[in-house]
Amino acid sequence: MMSSQPGKPESPASARSIYRALPREIWVLGFVSMFMDISSELVHSLLPIFMATVLGASMMTIGLIEGIAEATAAITKVFSGAISDYFRKRKVLVVLGYGLSAMTKPVFPLATTIGWVFGARFADRIGKGIRGAPRDALIADITPTKLRGGAYGLRQALDTAGAFIGPLLAVGLMLWFANDIKAVLWVAVAPALIALLLLIVAVREPESPAPAPGGRNRPTLADARRLPLHYWLVVVLGAVFTLARFSEAFLILRAQDVGLPIGQVPIIMIVMNVVYAASAYPAGAAADRLSARTLLLFGLGVLVIADVVLALAASPWLAFLGAACWGLHMAFTQGLLAKLVADTAPAELRGTAFGIFNLASGGALLLASIIAGALWSLFGAAATFSAGAAFAALAAIGLLLYRPQARPLAPRADGCNQGRPGTGKPG
Repeated sequence: MMSSQPGKPESPASARSIYRALPREIWVLGFVSMFMDISSELVHSLLPIFMATVLGASMMTIGLIEGIAEATAAITKVFSGAISDYFRKRKVLVVLGYGLSAMTKPVFPLATTIGWVFGARFADRIGKGIRGAPRDALIADITPTKLRGGAYGLRQALDTAGAFIGPLLAVGLMLWFANDIKAVLWVAVAPALIALLLLIVAVREPESPAPAPGGRNRPTLADARRLPLHYWLVVVLGAVFTLARFSEAFLILRAQDVGLPIGQVPIIMIVMNVVYAASAYPAGAAADRLSARTLLLFGLGVLVIADVVLALAASPWLAFLGAACWGLHMAFTQGLLAKLVADTAPAELRGTAFGIFNLASGGALLLASIIAGALWSLFGAAATFSAGAAFAALAAIGLLLYRPQARPLAPRADGCNQGRPGTGKPG
């Protein structure tokens, strides 16, 4: 894979100075993600158990629902990203996406059949799809090129902080409400509304740059043909990574499978997300200085370890260890892949680029989750995680064998790739 090293060595800045240098909107977007993830992960840390025990869903059904939900989000991101490029307005789509997700939260505790859960999960993921690509493109619009790795890492760190606060609340509330899952799910409504209000009030979108003289005024989805080869390599790599990692719902089910009481099952998500949150920003900052190939290989190696440990786990402690490795893998890959998309796509097509990237990853997640559910139903949990380890090992071998013939174009100070004016193509 391509390197993300700068043209000449730079002395590493301290974490504190980088924090101060990041624009205020990056922090706000991070806290918006954090509050929405508190809400979402509070729900999601209990939802697989709710579907399996209260509503009687099979493992295959759970895998199908999770896969379809994430694939829906990915498909929606393509259109929302292209629309944000066309109108050069990203915040309105981000607000719409967060608003739709907030509206679905009361549906989960009201659900009486698996169809209710599927409908709410489907709508929630449409909301995620609407906001995802425009938000990631907005971060690139706001942040100087040399700080992008840190910006994506910080947003991911705050997002993941919410992802372990949510399950932590779920554990405490399950004790408080004596394992009444529906009562706990009602609490998720409040942080979702806080996230939406914070986004509306505190995020200001920068002015869109004027189109180049003689250039095309508005990009269209067909302009995806203008995206460079290095971008498409990142898309393929992201899909392969996702194929090696299925829905986190199976981590929750594994925790119950090894004997964790139902009220303590969300602890496995807490463990995963504590490691993820603690590692995401350092990993993102490292991506601004170190080889992308090295970091990605490290992430895949950790995923293999996570899957092997989870396949062999016979106690909650081993499941927690596997979840911790899973979180470390996420920290070293997700922010880096977002940075590579931003670095290899022309500025005027960033929304479209993130949308296509997420579509490919979502399709891979759908396939991976269906395979995981089928393997679990037919052969048990060990087969599911063993298959994940095999996919991750194959991805690592492919990355080791790949030798790029050329480096990506160095981005200009204004964030655009160099090339012919108005085209976004190499000169």
